[in-house]
Amino acid sequence: MFRAILVEKTDAGQQSRMVDLEESRLPEGDVLLHVERSTLNYKDALAITGRSPVVRRFPMVPGIDGAGAVAESSHPAFRKGDRVLVNGFGVGEAHWGCLAEVARLKGDWLLPVPPAFSSIQAMAIGTAGYTAMLCVLALERHGVSPKQGEVLVTGAAGGVGSVAVAVLSRLGYRVVASTGRAAEADYLRGLGAVEVIDRALLSTPGKPLQKERWAGVVDCVGGATLANACASTRYRGTVAACGLASGMDFPATVAPFILRGITLVGIDSVMAPMEERREAWQRLASDLDPSKLGAMTREIGLRDAIGAADEILAGKVRGRLVVDPSR
Repeated sequence: MFRAILVEKTDAGQQSRMVDLEESRLPEGDVLLHVERSTLNYKDALAITGRSPVVRRFPMVPGIDGAGAVAESSHPAFRKGDRVLVNGFGVGEAHWGCLAEVARLKGDWLLPVPPAFSSIQAMAIGTAGYTAMLCVLALERHGVSPKQGEVLVTGAAGGVGSVAVAVLSRLGYRVVASTGRAAEADYLRGLGAVEVIDRALLSTPGKPLQKERWAGVVDCVGGATLANACASTRYRGTVAACGLASGMDFPATVAPFILRGITLVGIDSVMAPMEERREAWQRLASDLDPSKLGAMTREIGLRDAIGAADEILAGKVRGRLVVDPSR
């Protein structure tokens, strides 16, 4: 038997609860993982609350992230005792996830936990931090360097934004953090932001072409914020878009792309190729100061995850929520 959060759908609607399950109910997979830590992400919160049709199969154990030790394996790359992690690949959406004490997964989805990180630190990073690093890599590949000017991070007090601020600042970029939570200004400066601006400056409709400011952008918000970020990006700058907390619309024009030659790069963390995942985690091990993780992380027990889902959707969570399935 193991404990897990189970999302079920009945005639009365969707409900989530913590239950005890038999291992025989686990889905197919060639690796059985003892989950030492998981996380609670925005997508997990949507799955738990049912506010968006994230779950594609019922019943479902949510949890798109997990890290721990291999308990059993028939996969050639892993053996019992190996420390591994998983991010995405439909885990917690179409395949039972890691908000549980154990998970049965496909070995092709797993990566070794970098030696620089414990399971707790790996999940303090999680999908959010791995996504942030994919954004940083995209900026670098399109020629955005620290000497070219300021880099904007929107939704900066969230999980992706927090890691993006910390990594970019350590790499020497001048980071401007946008947030709707003025009380988090000191927190963001502590991560390395040189300036904190109110999200209201970007969240209302603006001109299609605005004063050039940003050499690069990591956008976690979408909507009008993304449109304004593109409109104010400098000539040949790059915008990495990875979130839609503000909505899926993109109320923009082609002006910044044609007249300034800017690049808009979409960042997908769910199905990204393994070589990109390996590079991202290798770079996180070298370019993220582990001492920053404590400030951006709160640890909760599995029993607290359902209530915390509402906090995430209400924008009340700073940084990352790490879940200990054993409590």
